[in-house]
Amino acid sequence: MKAICWILLLCPALASAQESRLVQWLRSENDSNYVEDLTRDLTVRVYGSRKYNYYDMHDRRVDEALLYRPNANNNVGVGFNYKFIGLNLGFNLPFINNDDDRFGKTKYLDLQTHLYTRKLVVDFYGQYYQGYYSSTTRRFFDNAISGRVEGIRPDIINTNIGLHGQYIFNDKRFSYRAAFLQNEYQKKSAGSPLVGAELFAWQMRGDSALVPADARKDGFYEGMPFTRSSNISLAINAGYAYTLVIAEHWFITGSLALAAGVNRSVLGFNDGNGKEHGLGWQLNSTFRFAAGYNSRKYYVGVHYVDISTRGGSPLPKTWQSFGAGNLRFSIVRRFALKKPLFGS
Repeated sequence: MKAICWILLLCPALASAQESRLVQWLRSENDSNYVEDLTRDLTVRVYGSRKYNYYDMHDRRVDEALLYRPNANNNVGVGFNYKFIGLNLGFNLPFINNDDDRFGKTKYLDLQTHLYTRKLVVDFYGQYYQGYYSSTTRRFFDNAISGRVEGIRPDIINTNIGLHGQYIFNDKRFSYRAAFLQNEYQKKSAGSPLVGAELFAWQMRGDSALVPADARKDGFYEGMPFTRSSNISLAINAGYAYTLVIAEHWFITGSLALAAGVNRSVLGFNDGNGKEHGLGWQLNSTFRFAAGYNSRKYYVGVHYVDISTRGGSPLPKTWQSFGAGNLRFSIVRRFALKKPLFGS
């Protein structure tokens, strides 16, 4: 009984000590010659952004691809950061997003969150999209920009959830937060290797076949009229990030991480044909880009995050890709405070 009492008394103290070590490890100290810490300033921003996702089907046998895109909205918003707290509020302005007649109407809930600490970057994706159009347009930023419409599918619904994390080795001299969170200032060029892991699960479903009838006649995806497609994957990633600083204030930040792993994919039918399912390899990529002007008080720039997952489907010589991202332009002003809003 005495032993149990001692354990109950010691557990909170041990947990507190472990938490303190974790907090200290996450905070770390920047090399002030390379990165200036501005987290104690009040960082205020106005921004315009466009969140999105996409779904592609490819068939090497017939050398064809089917690309589905939602009619993503352009939002404007305001936000702030102070110490470890950050908040952004975005608004959908109807006079900007008045293209439903061309691309169809998309209803969505997009809970993308990108967490940047000095040692870690963590991306969380939780999305629900209803209403897609098929497109044949392919550009570098095709995932974020509306393309040519081949057909509108208001019945297609996507649900997905994902978690992507990476460790930043050179956290003392390289800062993701300067480019993407705007509460630090990268004063000299520096880069860092990255390593991590990621887990994704998504499903696309429609009232009718995801592959249109004319494509099925051509043998695309063996002409199967599946109405649901889902994928769950686990992968290990590695990459590199670098910020080039020009004339002290102008910067270009880029990073690319590639991931390899395994997936389980399933094709479902509404006509009682059962399911097609299989295991396969998974190849993912995460691309980040930012460019603009940064100083002690001001930031003006564009920043872009895109993650793409590619996995084999149950059918031979076919594969599917699903991805999500955010394109944002920000104007930022930082205010030095005479007294902290809270804490020390």
